[in-house]
Amino acid sequence: MMAAKLDYRWHLRHLMADHGMFSTTDLLPPLAQRGINLSSSQVYRLVVERPERLSLKILMALLDILDCTMDDLIEPIAAAGAAQRSKRAAAGGTAAESIGDLRPKRARIAPVDQ
Repeated sequence: MMAAKLDYRWHLRHLMADHGMFSTTDLLPPLAQRGINLSSSQVYRLVVERPERLSLKILMALLDILDCTMDDLIEPIAAAGAAQRSKRAAAGGTAAESIGDLRPKRARIAPVDQ
């Protein structure tokens, strides 16, 4: 039996927005209060990119700051299913949209028939 390959979705940006934190630097003071001193570029990468490695101290601080659980912050998904879901989303399916899916699409202007 072959083990399923797992992947995850990182919901830090969504959770920050739910708490009125719209700038990545909004995390700097609450992290510092908990003894986590990161540069603004480190916090930016933490928010914007999916971390491959994460200190447990930082994880616990984020859970405390955002008053959430690991299930709220990290959503496990099957890697093969993720590709199928994103194809359905691109085709207008009902898959949950990620922030990347919410970007505006370029308008196509067709010539007017006269």
